[in-house]
Amino acid sequence: MQERKALHTLLAKRQEDLPPRRMKDSYLEVILPLGSQPEIREKYLNVYNSVRFGRILEDLDSLGVLICYTHTKQEMQQRSPLSIVTALVDKINLCQKIIRPDCDIKFTGNVSWVGKTSMEVRMHMLQQHDGDYSPVLDATFVMVARDPENKRPAFVNPLIPESPEEEEIFKQGELNKLKRIEFSTASLLKMAPTAEERNIVHDIFLNTLDTRTVSFRSRKLPPSSVWMEDAKLKGLEICHPEERNIFNRIFGGFLMRKAFELGWATACSYGGSRPFIVSVDDIMFQKPVEVGSLLMLSGQVCYTEKNYIQIRVHSEVYNANTKEHHTTNIFHFTFISENEVPQVVPKTYGESMLYLDGKRHFTAVMKDI
Repeated sequence: MQERKALHTLLAKRQEDLPPRRMKDSYLEVILPLGSQPEIREKYLNVYNSVRFGRILEDLDSLGVLICYTHTKQEMQQRSPLSIVTALVDKINLCQKIIRPDCDIKFTGNVSWVGKTSMEVRMHMLQQHDGDYSPVLDATFVMVARDPENKRPAFVNPLIPESPEEEEIFKQGELNKLKRIEFSTASLLKMAPTAEERNIVHDIFLNTLDTRTVSFRSRKLPPSSVWMEDAKLKGLEICHPEERNIFNRIFGGFLMRKAFELGWATACSYGGSRPFIVSVDDIMFQKPVEVGSLLMLSGQVCYTEKNYIQIRVHSEVYNANTKEHHTTNIFHFTFISENEVPQVVPKTYGESMLYLDGKRHFTAVMKDI
């Protein structure tokens, strides 16, 4: 860190002092040679003889950071004074259920929108079949630039769209930002549910009342249903130095992989068959995770519809010295199961809010795919 302190002098005082960049300036293509280099397959292989999606999340996170460093690179500087970190995963939508472990994968991406200190990165993943690359997923990440010690925001190069198509991509980046603000403002942690949502909660309550008693407390589970309190799994990770980044914090891709794997296990145990990931959305990195932390993960089925399962994974660190818990991330995953799954049913008001939040995320995902 002492070395990085010296880089403070290279930071721009204003964004206007930095040269503008084009989208193609940050464009990168990276090949993951699963087909041509079989020795690297083991790391990516799951028990179903397909590619572990958690490993892909790690690769997307690393690529997103690299694209942003390419966008902000100054020719005269040997080392970048910026610390670029993942702020959030806006969305990852998949168009293929299974990723083959014996065919090369190509990642492409570039910076698609820029604020003063933040950058949106669009990435695509394709896999080779019979000599041609076909799309597997599209991902949108938001990265932020910080000073060399990762303490304060730092300015990044502005982005200049060069064609009507690029203007549209840039405009979409601005709309994505506004949507995130709107979604956050309407959060059930801040605002009451809508009238329609209140009716949904009340209908669930009425459907679970035990008609044999005249009591608000006596509840009965409807057929083909599971109480929400019985639809969760927990996990614990000790954060070893092996998983740290250059700032001596735990690598965001590692956190995403662990959260996804718990989410998958939660969906698998709930649905009773192999689930496939459909979408990842709205992962906010609220606090960094320090090396040595106890990372506590909690996976919860919060909404179901036909054979879809909406999973929320809550991640927090526990400090054994102070006995304090701090939330670091909330992850949202949409899975599709091979068979129709039981309906998850909330019992308490808090669980009802989780149910409505899950329904909101599910509805947003279905609009995009």
